[in-house]
Amino acid sequence: MNLPENLKYTKEHEWIRIGTDNTAYVGITDFAQGELGELVYVEVETVGETVEKDDVFGTVEAVKTTSDLFMPVTGKILEFNPALDENDGDNPGLINEDPYEEGWIIRIEISDPSQLENLLDAAAYQDLIA
Repeated sequence: MNLPENLKYTKEHEWIRIGTDNTAYVGITDFAQGELGELVYVEVETVGETVEKDDVFGTVEAVKTTSDLFMPVTGKILEFNPALDENDGDNPGLINEDPYEEGWIIRIEISDPSQLENLLDAAAYQDLIA
């Protein structure tokens, strides 16, 4: 199981990678994509909105199920990965192939960096899914 040490994780199986200038990338974990199976659609209609920690910001649809996506921290959604968007790249399978790099889902501006302290590190997330 691939769990990069430089990410923070949620109990709902999202990850967040802190960038520069108070922005971050958010996606779902390798474990989550494996449990969901082949992803066929990703929907994010919250670009431009500020979404509170733990609120739903979108959905991922697999062949047999749909799952909500939860914000790991409060933040403004700046961008939906164009490679996943059906109007641009239309390749949700990137999440299955490369969940931590090319398969990121949204880029956000973090509203409250202190919320990052409540997220799991790689070891704690590994314990959760073990």
